[in-house]
Amino acid sequence: MVKKSGFTLIELLIVVAIIGILASIAYPSYQDYLIKAKRVEAQSELLVIAQNLAKYKATNGNFSNADLSRVYGANVLPKDGAAMYDLVLTVTNSNWILSASPKNGTRQQGNGSIVINSMGQKCWTKGSTCTPSATSNWDGK
Repeated sequence: MVKKSGFTLIELLIVVAIIGILASIAYPSYQDYLIKAKRVEAQSELLVIAQNLAKYKATNGNFSNADLSRVYGANVLPKDGAAMYDLVLTVTNSNWILSASPKNGTRQQGNGSIVINSMGQKCWTKGSTCTPSATSNWDGK
């Protein structure tokens, strides 16, 4: 009797089933990771804009006439590629509030707005908007 080497159909189906189960667990985690990575990227850009606003005030003495085109050059994040967030800058002479809201139709949709103000207060809450305060932050707690 000659012994044949190789895999049976049942063994191959078991391997395919195991790979399918692992993929069904890993894919949602990967999607969550992508959402968080884009949010962190947006937070980093908001800090760049905040720094540009500080430079604007140092040059002009106040924030009047400051807008996103002058301090950043765009009203969406990221500037290049597919936009994930819409930016809104609200300015008075001595203060500003900068908000990044997820664009509809992107994976960021429903992930909550990211907000920072001229006092360095930040906030983000998953799925909603927030108001920056001395105790709020960007970790979503």
